[in-house]
Parts: sequence; structure tokens; C-alpha cells
Amino acid sequence: MNGWNGKILEIDLNTLTHKTYPLDMDMARQFIGGRGLGARLLWDLVGPEVDPLSPQNVLIFTNGPLTGTGYQTSNRFSVTTKSPLTGTVLDANSGGFWGMQFKKTGYDALIVRGRAEKPTWIEIKNGKVTFHDASDLWGMRVFEVTRRLGQDNNKRNVLCIGPAGENLSRIAAIMNDRERALARGGPGAVMGSKNLKAIVVEGTERPEVVDKDRFKFMLYETRKLLAASPLTSQALPEFGTVVMMNIVNTVGALPTRNHQQTQFEGAEAISGETLTEKYLVRNASCWACPIGCTRISKTDKVEGEGPEFETTWAFGAQCGIDDLAAIIEANSLCNDLGLDTISAGSTIACAMELSEKGYLDSDLRFGRADLLARCVEDMAYRRDLGDDLAEGSLRLATKYGHPELSMSVKGLEMPAYDPRGMQGQGLLYATSNRGGCHMRGNMLGLEVLGLPKLIDRFQVQGKSSFVILHQNSSAAIDSLVVCKFTNLGVADEYFARVLSAVTGIPYATGDMIKAGERIWNLERLYNLREGFRREHDTLPPRLLTEAPTDGPSKGWVSHLEPMLKEYYRTRGWDENGVPTPKKLEELGLAQFVEQVNRETTKP
Repeated sequence: MNGWNGKILEIDLNTLTHKTYPLDMDMARQFIGGRGLGARLLWDLVGPEVDPLSPQNVLIFTNGPLTGTGYQTSNRFSVTTKSPLTGTVLDANSGGFWGMQFKKTGYDALIVRGRAEKPTWIEIKNGKVTFHDASDLWGMRVFEVTRRLGQDNNKRNVLCIGPAGENLSRIAAIMNDRERALARGGPGAVMGSKNLKAIVVEGTERPEVVDKDRFKFMLYETRKLLAASPLTSQALPEFGTVVMMNIVNTVGALPTRNHQQTQFEGAEAISGETLTEKYLVRNASCWACPIGCTRISKTDKVEGEGPEFETTWAFGAQCGIDDLAAIIEANSLCNDLGLDTISAGSTIACAMELSEKGYLDSDLRFGRADLLARCVEDMAYRRDLGDDLAEGSLRLATKYGHPELSMSVKGLEMPAYDPRGMQGQGLLYATSNRGGCHMRGNMLGLEVLGLPKLIDRFQVQGKSSFVILHQNSSAAIDSLVVCKFTNLGVADEYFARVLSAVTGIPYATGDMIKAGERIWNLERLYNLREGFRREHDTLPPRLLTEAPTDGPSKGWVSHLEPMLKEYYRTRGWDENGVPTPKKLEELGLAQFVEQVNRETTKP
């Protein structure tokens, strides 16, 4: 096969058995791989009657046709499941080395069903699947598990959960390569609910490339473009993703103290520049990545990867904390315990506001850096208040009577860009299929950085077309699967050309974007089937009604409603956000029309 291996491995933990069957190549051509293939498989496997933490939910690990080819950043893979945090369709993807190793086992997807009777880990090696007793690993943290299962710098082939996943924290991550995370939406809790501790992969199969000469030329062209981009050749390698801290703060779009303000007076102290000056040990990179944005940082207590911008913001500005060492240590703890850093930090910030306003009896207060480590550990082990924090900010705030203090969309905590200072970003959050997420079509380039051009970040009319294009492109890139940072220097047309070179199937740029649109609409259909409706496409009340009183975004709230109406029209959906039969027919999704009509007309 070219690009695709042509095989799916399915494992049943109830019986500790497995089977292999062919990948449906028509499905692969339509949904590419990664996120798209995962969503299509999930549609058939998990319906609205399934509780996300029940044995009937599945974990679907997928790579893409570019994974493992050696194309720049072709190291990524996805996990797809029904989210225990939001109840929506969920995919999360990760870089590093595990995805490439998984591709070499000869499979395009791994579907894990059921629940093992006792803790188990799975080994997939040279076409052989072996089930191992993981009782001695249960309760162990991530770093020790990866060491015990033999990961080294050459293999880097261990994927596992930590105590947070075992204890079914709804914000638990699945960790790979020791400090890489499939983080958002709680996939680690799904893995924990299955009594599955780890998956170790090893193989020797390499994906075939149809047009080797054209592929080599695309490698050369892509490397040249990445070297010419100031972001991918200078800013990210020199300062990592935390280079965005001062930039976003300067324009008044940095959420601060649970989104009560849009600028943080301590931004410089937690910036990429400060991290580089005081704590950086060296750079690192994922497999086949020329950018090298990973930071290895060190404090008196820890040394390891990160923290990334979103993490630094979540434990920093969002919590009113400017102690970078404490943030680095909280990040390391999250990696070791297996927690999503965005949701962890934002949930702590929500608890801080609840406490300050007298709704929650705790000593949490904004700026209490000394409490971060304890909060993270309590969250992973569900100790004391940590038992509530482990549920995520929406369930926490709802329990204490103030759901409006959860800075989330569809239950997923939003990241480090305040919609009052970036109108398009607010529309992106509200319509994202997995909840509040910037990785579903980030408007940062257009609204702040001027990539590929700068548009007015306060503009409302006409924003939907930009958001939709980014969402469709993002879905396609997540399905190839490559890193979105590559897209900062490389246009979508290059991805279409390299996909054609690898698979031998002619893909134009429009074909790839159309595949992204198909994937986006299928995810929307899944959520509609789960009971999500127009009223769920919204933002926290604070962002719609409370304007900042100072700074560059002074006086602005998110003007979501007119953007949302325009968005539905532009998408080809009806006024309730339901894809029309005409749109589904156009996208090759006509077989879903009858079921969607049945679900969306229920009282």
C-alpha cells in the first residue's frame, strides 16, 4: 500500500483477543486518516446510548497517510473517543515518536473495546499482539512506567496513563514518549476505565511512496519554506510557543484571573524570553521535525519538556501567578500524573474565583503559587477538593451553584485567547466540535500575527468565512497527520501535493479542504445525534456581557450572535445549525440525512 498500510487492528479487552481486517479504502480516501478516519469509525461504533466511561465506549488510535514517511512533522497520531468531560466527539493528537512507531507496526488504526478484568498492558511487536498483567504498574506514575517498560531515546514507543487516568479524572490525558500528551477532553479516563495501563509498539514496516522523486522535491521545498518563515525558523526555535505570552498580552487578549481581565501585569515574568533566560536547558524536536520548538527546562526540583504557552498561561495568568518555576513544576507534575494542563489550570482558576467570592470554602486564592503542586496532585488522586477539581471546571462550578464561572464551551475549558479581544476566536470556540478549542482553526495568525494577512480583530461581519476556512483546513491537516506549525510557513497546496506524491491519488488543494469540510460536518452530525443543539454553540456569559474596563480591548464583549447566524448560513446549515440535506449530499454524506432528521426533530 502507498501511504496507508491498509489494515485495522481491533482488540477486545473483555476477552483479551484481537483481530485484523482491511481498511475500507473508499473511507480512507474520503476521510484521509487520523482525526477524519477516527470520527468516521466512531460514528459506527459508539452511539448516544453509550456512557463515555462504560466498556461500550472505544479508543481509536489512528495515524495518517503521511505518518512515518519522513515528510516534515509527519510524526503525529490521534486518539478518538466519546469524551467523558463533554459528551461530544473527541479526538486528541500528539507528536513525538510514538505515532511513527505505531505506523511501523503495519496498521492504520487500532480500536480498543471493552474492559479488562484486571490491569493490563498491550504489546504490539512485529505483527504479534501480547497481553501483559499490569497489576505491578497500576498506581505508578508516567515517568516510571515508561522507564519500566523499556522506553529509551531510540525507541520512545511507550504510551500510558498515570494515576489521573486510573482514578477516572475527566481531564486525564494519555501520555506518550514520557512527556507528550493526548490531553484534551479526558481520553486518559476512558483508557483507565478499561483497566488499560499502557500500549507499547514496535515494528519495521515503512510506508511506501508512489512518486519518490516528487516526494523528495516536496521535502526540499517544505524545508526551504520553513527556513524562510520568521516564526518557524526563529521565534519558535528560540523561545518556543511561550513566545506568544507578551504578544497576546500586549493586544489585550490574554485571559487573566479566570477571564476577569484581558491583560496580566506579570506576563513578562512568565514569557518565553524569561523561560529562555532563566530555565532553558536545550531545545528538542519531534521525529522528522526541523522546527524544534520543544523546550527542555529545569528548576531546582524538576527537569523536562515544556511548559508550552497554553500551560504557562493556564497556571500563570489564568491563576494570577507570575512564578515561572512553580508553573514549570506544575507542568512536570501534570505530565507525570497524566493530566491535561489547560483544563487543570483553568479548573484551579475557577476554584480560586469561587473561593474568593465565598462560594467555596478553601484557601485557594489568585496568586497562590504555593498551592499549585498540591492542587495538581489532589486532582490526580481525587483527594479532598481534588475530587471535585478532577471533574473539570463546569461540574465544579455547577456543584457550588455558579456554572457561569466555568470558562468553558460544551464543558471543555477554553485556552489562552480571550474572545473579547479576538472576535473570530470567540466564534471558533463556540462552534468547535470538541468544545472550547484553539486547535480547531486558530484565528491567531489572522487576528494578531498577520499570517497570511492581518484583519481587524474586532471586526464582526465577514468573520465566519475565515473561521470556516481555518476549521476545514485544520481538520484536513489533523487527518494527514502533520503538525499545524508547519502550516505557519507552508500553504495548504503543499500538503495536497505531498499527499498525491505519497498515495498516487491526485489531490488538489480544494480536494483536501473538501475532505476537511466533510470531516467537520460528520463531527457536527455526531454531536447532534448526542443531543447537542444550537444553544450549546455559545460562550460563558462573562465574555458576552462583561467588557474589560481597561487595556486595548476596553469596552468590548464577544458579539457572537451575528457571527453565529452568518456562520450557519455560510456553512450551508439551517438556522438551528443542522447541516442541510443539500450540503450533506454535496459532501458525500447523504447516507446520514435520514438519521440526522430523526434525531434533530425529537422533542
